[in-house]
Amino acid sequence: MLAAMWCNGSVFGIQNACGVLFVSMLKTFGSKDDDKMVFKTAWVGSLSMGMIFFCCPIVSVFTDIFGCRKTAVVGAAVGFVGLMSSSFVSSIEPLYLTYGIIFACGCSFAYQPSLVILGHYFKKRLGLVNGIVTAGSSVFTILLPLLLRVLIDSVGLFYTLRVLCIFMFVLFLAGFTYRPLGSSTKDKESGGSRSSLFSRRKFSPPKKIFNFAIFKVTAYAVWAVGIPLALFGYFVPYVHLMKHVNERFQDKKNKEIVLTCIGITSGVGRLLFGRIADYVPGVKKVYLQVLSFFFIGLMSMMIPLCSVFGALIAVCLIMGLFDGCFISIMAPIAFELVGAQDVSQAIGFLLGFMSIPMTVGPPIAGLLRDKLGSYDTAFYLAGVPPLIGGAVLCFIPWIHSKKQREVNKTTGKGKTEKMLENQNSLLSSSSGIFKKESDSII
Repeated sequence: MLAAMWCNGSVFGIQNACGVLFVSMLKTFGSKDDDKMVFKTAWVGSLSMGMIFFCCPIVSVFTDIFGCRKTAVVGAAVGFVGLMSSSFVSSIEPLYLTYGIIFACGCSFAYQPSLVILGHYFKKRLGLVNGIVTAGSSVFTILLPLLLRVLIDSVGLFYTLRVLCIFMFVLFLAGFTYRPLGSSTKDKESGGSRSSLFSRRKFSPPKKIFNFAIFKVTAYAVWAVGIPLALFGYFVPYVHLMKHVNERFQDKKNKEIVLTCIGITSGVGRLLFGRIADYVPGVKKVYLQVLSFFFIGLMSMMIPLCSVFGALIAVCLIMGLFDGCFISIMAPIAFELVGAQDVSQAIGFLLGFMSIPMTVGPPIAGLLRDKLGSYDTAFYLAGVPPLIGGAVLCFIPWIHSKKQREVNKTTGKGKTEKMLENQNSLLSSSSGIFKKESDSII
């Protein structure tokens, strides 16, 4: 559990604190002649976050084939190489490859097994363990911006990236704790011989690996469209908020407190709304996500309106709370829509779709900042997609209940027919008994 918590924290703590690295990258690589520097630099953080989610469906296949331990260890090693090589670049463009792709792919391969392995070890307290593990990212999001600020001021960007390599090395060691538990006798019998194992893989239908049949569930298909639609503005504050604060509140010290506030209330939101979701029946949990997107969109639009630093902190606290709400109920909603058997693939596909808006959103915001000279329009527009996506999600409970009624109607009809058959067979058998009894009496 602690190894998985470290993984969750180090991967998403570094990603969520990228606003501090973003400001440092602008200072290190920026030049007054380049009017598109904010746009170019924004691609580094957004590409990194996008690649983590983009790789998730692929990582799930690798985890099934090679196991949690091998996948996590190799992923952490790749992430270490990517982060270390990022500290030797001389311009912003190589960071697209080293930080945005290699480091992020390594993080993705290390991250997904850390969630899968929990289900192997914990049954009774799996919910509690998942809560503690996902809270790891909140703890790191609180602490890392402060640590990064101190490191960047004292040793510069490149040595800061090398210090962050320590986090990836610990993650590499943590991967070795994902010891696979002993297989049951049934598993050993079914996969005992190497040849039978390969032959079974060879002739198994493709949907065993990528189960596209889940998109036939209309409610899930709408959910898989609505969530990515809402996320075009979701990651913009994480990337650009620090730059905006530096421009708007130049005389303020400890500006990293805004990211820390998001981290604190995000952790509270995960625990609070995760518990509330237990009391919300069925697919109506989607309404909690609708509520979270409404507030995230509204708070994003309010960022440019904050002329007082205290007001901006209040906005960040609310944004973090509903960010935690959105994240904590992803798995329960997926379970309600597709069932326990397909929930892993359902989440994998959704995370893959989420990668596109999370990658594209921040560079567009950076381009608007370069063209217009301020972030105001970028933050206003970033608040629109969550509101639209939230409106789309409102239809899901209605679609799901309509489908359930159709299924119940069909199964009810089938049950009625079966009952009639049973009654007929019962009548015929009872008439046979009466006939035998009358014959014996005669």
